[in-house]
Amino acid sequence: MIGVVNISTFYIVLTVIIAVILFAMIIGIHEFGHFITAKKFGVKVNEFALGMGPKLISKQGKETLYSLRLIPIGGYCAMEGEDEDSDDERALNNKKWWQRGIILAAGAFMNIILGIVFMFVIQVQQPYYASTQIAYLVSDSTSMNAGIQLGDDIYSINGYRTHCATDISFALSTAKDGKIDIAVRRDGKKLEFNDLHMAVEDFNGTKVTTIDFKVKRVDKNVWTVISNTFTETYAYVRMIYSSIIMMITGRVGFNEVSGPVGMASAIGQVAEAGFKYSFMDGLNNIINFMALITVNLGIFNLLPLPALDGGRLLFVIIEGIRRKPIDPEKEGIVHFVGFALLILLMIIITIKDVWSLF
Repeated sequence: MIGVVNISTFYIVLTVIIAVILFAMIIGIHEFGHFITAKKFGVKVNEFALGMGPKLISKQGKETLYSLRLIPIGGYCAMEGEDEDSDDERALNNKKWWQRGIILAAGAFMNIILGIVFMFVIQVQQPYYASTQIAYLVSDSTSMNAGIQLGDDIYSINGYRTHCATDISFALSTAKDGKIDIAVRRDGKKLEFNDLHMAVEDFNGTKVTTIDFKVKRVDKNVWTVISNTFTETYAYVRMIYSSIIMMITGRVGFNEVSGPVGMASAIGQVAEAGFKYSFMDGLNNIINFMALITVNLGIFNLLPLPALDGGRLLFVIIEGIRRKPIDPEKEGIVHFVGFALLILLMIIITIKDVWSLF
């Protein structure tokens, strides 16, 4: 019993360490995107920080202060003229609108690049890949009786276009009571099979729709590794956008939204599930989850919401169209209100996540 407790404690500590390192990487690469493009366009960067709150260590560069701060959530690249006008010719506010747009978008772009790297690490380890082509049907099953055949390529499930196994899993996760519509490609034609009733299983307290067929295996080679890396990353992007739309339309409830505490709990769960088999399984589960998080961060930051990079980018694009800047004071008020609402939302989500833990 003592040995079991020690191993369990070891994996918990290890998970926390790995998660903090990967979170720092996600935040660092985002801010580095802003930093490197700012330097490229000659913008003065006053501070590059990882973490928030009080400084732990810092080093003054030629013009930039590099610092590591106490709270390992967040970070920033403080540029001259970012939040207020500056007369410095190297200030952000004095650069061309398209240059500012590139600097603002670079953080999210780097997050998506990191997501691709994480996904490559996962895909390169796989012995083979799953396609969307049906290779096996359960005898006398719902799909077989509906007319679905071997060799059919799954085109969509419940209207959600399926390019890979992740798309299929996501589409099934949104199915209600096991009722699905499947469209397939057969001999160049699209065929639809509607109102198919699949089995529903309980998975850790969550109702999951299952399927009565298996898909064809794709052999591993250089091309399929690269292809699956980009296809699966694209699937994550589509999944995030679809989830946002479902939240806006009310298909996904507030209880299914998570903040840092909820993500930390989820990381622990996926790590624990993997560590039951081996260290590498646990590590790969964390990396796969981090791929989703970093792509999520990149996409979310590009949304045209006040205080986010996407909101600032929207103002820059409007300026480029109007050929004159928007009143900085009015823009500042919009971003301030947006930031306050964002912080309030994060506090509410964090309280909800902590409550859920208990």
